[in-house]
Amino acid sequence: MRTANPALSEKAFEQAVADWAPPSGTPVEFGGREATMTVRGTIWAAAALLAVLVVTAAFGWNSVERGLEGQPIAFPGWLLLAMLGGLGVAMVTIFKPTLARFTAPVYAAVQGLVLGAISAVYDAAFEGIVVQAVMLTFGVMAVMLFLFATRIIKVTDKLRMGIVAATAAIFLVYLVSIVISLFGGTAPFIHDSGAVGILFSLAVVGVAAFNFLLDFDLIERGSELGAPRYMEWYAAFGLLVTLIWLYLEMLRLLGKLRN
Repeated sequence: MRTANPALSEKAFEQAVADWAPPSGTPVEFGGREATMTVRGTIWAAAALLAVLVVTAAFGWNSVERGLEGQPIAFPGWLLLAMLGGLGVAMVTIFKPTLARFTAPVYAAVQGLVLGAISAVYDAAFEGIVVQAVMLTFGVMAVMLFLFATRIIKVTDKLRMGIVAATAAIFLVYLVSIVISLFGGTAPFIHDSGAVGILFSLAVVGVAAFNFLLDFDLIERGSELGAPRYMEWYAAFGLLVTLIWLYLEMLRLLGKLRN
């Protein structure tokens, strides 16, 4: 099984199970709970990470300097450092899942700072856009969870391959766009508010939404495999990665529509 989210892969869960093998016959307990991963435990971990993100996002929001009529005049000086730091913490979490219970909250805190600053700029340009983006993001996640739980959409190998291919293509386009920008150029269909730009953003939002299906499926399978309890934080981290991606794409799409 494959997943488009680099933070969540079946290989990571299988390796965790292989490295941590509880005695057969009786469930191992840790702190009064079974020491194996559960869906409920993952939900609580994800809720904790989201709470951390919201708190630091408020700080990031208030760190954006504003000029006349509330218009932003400068991003905080630490923004680039926070973005690079978040990427570094994410890499550590991906390659060392055993540290997820410590690194995932750090990642959520750093990303909250970044999202708060970015959101403040969008809200200054388009009043109310952040509330709309937040509501749409959680609405989409709720819909995808319903579709997954009721098995209206079944996560088959063909669906996985399609989502993985589409996600890889999107990130390749973004990578090319970054390279072009380094030489002073732009990729208009990414940032353009015309029909092509809006269709591109709609496609990206759709792919990000479908990534939730793969995340939910792998969380369920990780629980069934009897992965160790620390994988709850690893799975919650992966879910947060998808949530952040979808939120940013929602902001981009709504901004284009407002233009």
